[in-house]
Amino acid sequence: MKRALLIAAVDPSIGGVLALGDRGTGKSTAIRALAALLPPMRAVAGCPYSCDPAAPAAACPHCAAGLVRQGRLVPVPVVDLPLGATEDRVVGALDLERALAAGIKAFEPGLLARANRGFLYIDEVNLLEDHLVDLLLDVAASGVNTVEREGLSLRHPARFVLVGSGNPEEGELRPQLLDRFGLAVEVTTPTDIPTRIEVVRRRDAFERDPTGFAAAHAGAEKALRRRITAARARVADVVVPDASLEAAARLCLALGTDGLRGELTLMRAARALAALDGRERVGIDEIRAVAPASLRHRLRRNPLDEAGSTARVARAVAEVLP
Repeated sequence: MKRALLIAAVDPSIGGVLALGDRGTGKSTAIRALAALLPPMRAVAGCPYSCDPAAPAAACPHCAAGLVRQGRLVPVPVVDLPLGATEDRVVGALDLERALAAGIKAFEPGLLARANRGFLYIDEVNLLEDHLVDLLLDVAASGVNTVEREGLSLRHPARFVLVGSGNPEEGELRPQLLDRFGLAVEVTTPTDIPTRIEVVRRRDAFERDPTGFAAAHAGAEKALRRRITAARARVADVVVPDASLEAAARLCLALGTDGLRGELTLMRAARALAALDGRERVGIDEIRAVAPASLRHRLRRNPLDEAGSTARVARAVAEVLP
């Protein structure tokens, strides 16, 4: 799960991360901790959509007004989308306070506006209401949120990395939403005693002294932040040889994945992993490492094969990429 989150932080075009598994395994904790690891980004001062000063979005009403665009460093947003959120809160709505006080019809940006150029996190994503799923699918496909309501007609940029977590026992995701996640990981409860003891020890230490616990790990976090920054600068120069592309295609054919998103995700994830590890080329080892997360949620159901999707990917990797 941590490796998938780091890969998505290096290359947001991968399409986000879905973490499914047992309750109490730290899924939400790990995802929310990502905010502290991300290097700050440069954004237009005063822009409610945090546009890049070097390349403001064409759909941004603030930057399109021709104002002087001064940049400033801001944290990368990691925005929570609660299950009970209303459509108004998600997409934005009429600013009632300004409308009543001054008679001005103004737009109050929602969660999608805050998440632009950042991460949108949905806990219990498999329980999200259908109308919000439809809305997210539209925005995720176009990168633009279109608001046509209460006399407002407005478009604004909404490009974000979608991150979701949940317990598969509580319900399945709609296939259309599942397909939007680039990587999907399976999180299980640790079964070895030393790991369980260490988790409990660290959790107890944090609750007793949060400041001291954070200080003790500040050096490791700073090193990881530098690693992400270096990987972002390096990823465009990582070479993907034809042999690695052929291996990705053979693996997807062996698994019978639909479309070509499997190959694209495999290539991008392997390239980001190589950049994280400081390598200049993508090899079979990188393809093998990211294959389960890239493909496990893209498999057709086979009623004659009782093995889980992760086991089917591992079996195909062993056969195709020995």
